[in-house]
Amino acid sequence: MAKTGAPKPDLVTRDYTIHLSKLVHRVQHKRRAPRAVKKIKEFAQKAMGTKDVRIDAGLNKYVWATGIKNPPTRVRVRLSRKRNEDEDADEKLYTLAQLVPVSSFKGLQTETIIE
Repeated sequence: MAKTGAPKPDLVTRDYTIHLSKLVHRVQHKRRAPRAVKKIKEFAQKAMGTKDVRIDAGLNKYVWATGIKNPPTRVRVRLSRKRNEDEDADEKLYTLAQLVPVSSFKGLQTETIIE
């Protein structure tokens, strides 16, 4: 019998560190940055449970800053589950992925941001 606890919050924001170099390992050079963006989207879908994932322009520029061959090793991402404003949208929630600038990735954990 399943437990009936408090319902999951619709709108939630969390900070994650994504290790991009292991996700684009053994990928052809000319496909590394596009694959990194796709992997960020896949990670956000899995973590937040929404099909609709939108990448912020700042995060996209950070991934592409060093060129197509050499995306950054790690990236700190803020994933926010938000309500969809379109009435005719398939899903009522979407995920926005934004860059969180950090000086070092040492010792960072997944954090829930209270708004």
